[in-house]
Amino acid sequence: MSAARERVVAGVAHGPMALGETVTWAARHFGITWRMTSRISAYDRPYRFVDEQVSGPFRHWYHEHLFQDAPAGGADAAGGTVMVDRIEFTAPAGLIGRVVTTLFLRRYMCRLIERRNAYLLDALDRAGPAR
Repeated sequence: MSAARERVVAGVAHGPMALGETVTWAARHFGITWRMTSRISAYDRPYRFVDEQVSGPFRHWYHEHLFQDAPAGGADAAGGTVMVDRIEFTAPAGLIGRVVTTLFLRRYMCRLIERRNAYLLDALDRAGPAR
């Protein structure tokens, strides 16, 4: 996420994470550098994990990552994995936050996750088949 200058500034920065571990990210959005610390609150490898904000810009942030077998005969006929993101968030600032979410934040977050997933797919393609 180079456009947002996203980087790990504390916690687990490399390798797999485990239940209860935290990571703090710094990233620039809307001209402001934000920090968000998330904790892995559920972990069922290799099927899913959940990260939830413990501090940061949102009033509430819940991000579930689901990993499922690719459907037979689908876009990846050779087999593979489909990652599904389920995200729930609430902006701060009550009514103003709800208006901002409706007007543009929801769409912004969807595009952000789509860009992140495109980056992950490209990185995995470059890495080659899993062993």
